[in-house]
Amino acid sequence: MNKVILVLSDALRYDVAKDNMGFLGHLVEKKLASLYKITGELPSMSRPMYETIHTGLPSSEHGIVANSIVRLSNQPNIFRSVRDAGKVTAAAAYYWYSELYNRAPYDRIDDKETDDESLNIQHGRFYTEDEYPDVELFASAAHLVRKFSPDYLLLHPMGMDYHGETFGSDTKEYRNHAIYQDSKLAPLIMEWRERGYTVFVTGDHGINADGGHGGTTHQQRTVPFFVIQPNGQGRGETDEIISHLQIAPTILHLLGIPIPETMKQKPLSFD
Repeated sequence: MNKVILVLSDALRYDVAKDNMGFLGHLVEKKLASLYKITGELPSMSRPMYETIHTGLPSSEHGIVANSIVRLSNQPNIFRSVRDAGKVTAAAAYYWYSELYNRAPYDRIDDKETDDESLNIQHGRFYTEDEYPDVELFASAAHLVRKFSPDYLLLHPMGMDYHGETFGSDTKEYRNHAIYQDSKLAPLIMEWRERGYTVFVTGDHGINADGGHGGTTHQQRTVPFFVIQPNGQGRGETDEIISHLQIAPTILHLLGIPIPETMKQKPLSFD
């Protein structure tokens, strides 16, 4: 049975990822991975998209319509479904994920590291500062994989969002950080593939030249969806445009877990 890692790079734009993430580009070029384009759901904001990606629902249905809404998810979601199926969940992620799926509001001390099988995110390593180093978060994720072998792991770095909001997206700082993320993820992706994981790399939203997001332009809502399978098979760069709403049912399908009726989109097929 498959295991899945979702690398959700906050504010990773499609064009910047395609042009600057050379290791992922290499896998796509050699047809060892697939690259799809996502036209993201709206609003192109973080907390609403975290919930959309994990519930398969648009924001108007799940109710997290702004970053300022702080409460637990009240919808069937990936973490709950995986836990209820008796499998193991983990995340190395921004603290808003803890507030959505474990406890709200977040406690900087008690919730920073969690190892509790009763929680939706059973093994969590959370951070609160947008400039928290991606490489340290990647090490936390790698440690979770080696120690707990989770069936589903979320890795959620904020580095692209931080550099995009600080400097704007049409800058060397934003583009170079995509190169940096790619180089640090490369050995981990190879290790995870060897461990039998399907790895997805995507973004919750994009970002515009002014360093903003939340709107409807393609710069703010078009993100990549890289698929790296443990069998080493890929389709290369595709012309297929997919939806954020397909991610949750796709992950549950790969894990062999029944898809909740609320997740209405058809899972993706990589055959």
